[in-house]
Amino acid sequence: MATIAEVEKLALDLPESQRAVLAAHLLGSLPSVLHDEDEGIAEALRRDAELDANPLAGISLEQLDLQIKRRRS
Repeated sequence: MATIAEVEKLALDLPESQRAVLAAHLLGSLPSVLHDEDEGIAEALRRDAELDANPLAGISLEQLDLQIKRRRS
């Protein structure tokens, strides 16, 4: 069985996006530290991992601002 040091070295050698996905999976496997009745933290971690895996799935701040302005009109 691999030691924590070996696993850590392998993980740190991964590209940033893959490390983020791994971190989200590891955090998701732990019990929640904060009270999270609506599972908002888990949802935020899931979305963060999705964006790390596929940055093109997100929108820019400018695009968000434009969508908000359109809704207000």
